[in-house]
Amino acid sequence: MKKLLLLLIVISLSGFGQTAEDYYNKGISKFSLKDYKGAIADFNTAIQLKPDYASAFNIRGPAKYYLQDYNGAIADFNKVIQLKPDDTDAYFNRAITKNDLQDYNGAIADYNKVIELKPDNADAYCNRGNVKKNLKDYTGAITDFNTAIQLKPDHAIAYCNRGNTKFNLKDYNVAISDFNKAIQLNPDFVVAYFYRGNTKYFLKDYNGAIADYNQAIQLKPDYAEAYNNRGSAKNDLQDKNGACLDWTKAGELGEPQAYINIKDYCK
Repeated sequence: MKKLLLLLIVISLSGFGQTAEDYYNKGISKFSLKDYKGAIADFNTAIQLKPDYASAFNIRGPAKYYLQDYNGAIADFNKVIQLKPDDTDAYFNRAITKNDLQDYNGAIADYNKVIELKPDNADAYCNRGNVKKNLKDYTGAITDFNTAIQLKPDHAIAYCNRGNTKFNLKDYNVAISDFNKAIQLNPDFVVAYFYRGNTKYFLKDYNGAIADYNQAIQLKPDYAEAYNNRGSAKNDLQDKNGACLDWTKAGELGEPQAYINIKDYCK
């Protein structure tokens, strides 16, 4: 799940009554503990007491998002924007939510607004590039990743996403360079190892692919796709037993392609 931008503002309290700020602060505490339902209940009360409470809407939206109530989250971000038309966090979070709903054009429009309001927002360029990649606008995606990296040279995600886009363009060696940089910046970047493994696989560097899948699995032991793809690399190296063991594990973890591979090769 993508990480939403949050501005958790704790309000100083005075007096003894249960104010909107009381409930807002309790909601923030519950949100921080990932008690999203409890947080929403407190934000609801805060908003009942103070209907124009933009900060409460701005945190209730992410709480709904993490409970996969995407439409409810968007409604809250809409309200924030109505109350505070220049709130970049609300546009940014609404864009993430629209992307998850596959409203890619809507997501791009929101990232455009973030960039208009805050031209140095590297994350907005990076995320907009990822949406463009989903739309197969690979040239536009690479341009956005380039800008994100220019603004933030240590942006590991931008390097990884640019590498994945280069992979889609079959520019495998350049893709590997980007994955290398992402891993240099973040040695625990599990997806970068997985993508680099996939790229090495397409270059028929099966041992190199296996080494990357090993690292991905070490970092994320329930990584079903990594087990599945490692099995394919082992199969191409004529390690049928190792391949079938990996596919079996991938299937147990929920990867449907693994059972197709087992049917085709593990007889």
